[in-house]
Amino acid sequence: MNPIIRLVNRNLTIALNPGFLIWQVIFPLIYIFVAGFAYTSLIDVVPFENKELSYPAFLATGMIGFNIMNSTLISGIIIWNDRRNGMFEQILSGPFTRVHYILSNVVTIGIVGLVSAVLIAFIAYPVFSESSEFSLLTIPVIIFASVTGSLLFGSIASIIATRLKSSEGFNVILNTVFLFFAFVSTAFYPASGAPEPLATAFYLNPLTYLVDVIRAGIFGSFTNFVIMEMLILIVLASSLFVIATKLLTKLDF
Repeated sequence: MNPIIRLVNRNLTIALNPGFLIWQVIFPLIYIFVAGFAYTSLIDVVPFENKELSYPAFLATGMIGFNIMNSTLISGIIIWNDRRNGMFEQILSGPFTRVHYILSNVVTIGIVGLVSAVLIAFIAYPVFSESSEFSLLTIPVIIFASVTGSLLFGSIASIIATRLKSSEGFNVILNTVFLFFAFVSTAFYPASGAPEPLATAFYLNPLTYLVDVIRAGIFGSFTNFVIMEMLILIVLASSLFVIATKLLTKLDF
């Protein structure tokens, strides 16, 4: 069996535990079907590009991007646990190289991110179905968002895992960074109407671009700005992946 496939199988086996799967499903469901409908008494409609969406539809599509980001935490967790438990030495003493290890992590977060996006899209479909305008571009755009988003946030998690040595520091920094990404973005609320400098901070956050691209695919709202966001995602994902790869190849295990 190909070494990369063997490592991917190993990553998925240790990462996809019942607790992780429950968290990936229950948490978005609470936001979509509890918070989404509860806030409709406060939020009538939400603007997105040239459309007006109900808040549940806006939130449900935002949770697709949020779940892609959230699922990539496993990349950092796998690297961290391998470092702490001495698994790197065991892996590299076998028929595996650092390149195999890095590529297996990329494939792992890509698979988990894509499955996560499809899962939440399927569950939340009844919420946004009335506003959706599917086209030939919808599925490719969602795949694009899943892959670039997974690579981008997975690289961030990997960078954090390679730079920190204490367990407490790793958990605090990783959760703080991803908490900022989650709530200082358009995943939960639109940038329009938000006070400055919060509205500006939204567009310093790659999760904003990710959820905007997903919404554009689902609601058929492709504009020049959305295309620019897609290009930004490509640049950020590529740059962070290069940085993460260099740190992993130079890491003294």
